[in-house]
Amino acid sequence: MSRQNYTAGTRWESEIGCSRAVRVGAQVFVSGCTALKPDGSMADADDVYLQAQQALRNLETGLREVGASLADVVRTRMFLTNIDHWPKVARAHLEAFGDVRPAASMLEVSSLIDSRMLVEIEADALVFA
Repeated sequence: MSRQNYTAGTRWESEIGCSRAVRVGAQVFVSGCTALKPDGSMADADDVYLQAQQALRNLETGLREVGASLADVVRTRMFLTNIDHWPKVARAHLEAFGDVRPAASMLEVSSLIDSRMLVEIEADALVFA
C-alpha cells in the first residue's frame, strides 16, 4: 500500500514536521485546518463563522490533493477557543457537509497555535472508487 502526503506550505508543516493530508489506501487523514488563506494571511480574525468557512475550504483542498472529497469524510473534529461560538461553526459545518453527515466532535480548547485563530477543524475520510 502506498502513502501519499500533501503539504500546503504553511510554516507549521515544516516546523512541526507534518502534512496537511495523508492518504494510505482508502484512508485519508487531514490535519487541523484553520483560517489561514493560501497567501498566508488570516481570514476574518474576528468572525468565527468566516474562519470556519476558510478552515473547511482548506480541509477540502487537502482532501482533493490526495484524491478525496468532502463526500468521503466520515469524521470531523472541531476545536473552538470559545464554545459559545458553536452555533456559527456548526452552521459552516452543515453548509459544507450537508447530507454527508460525518461523525463529529466539537471541543473547547484554551488556545490554538496562533492567537488570532478561533477554530481548527480536522477530518478523516474513506475513499472507495
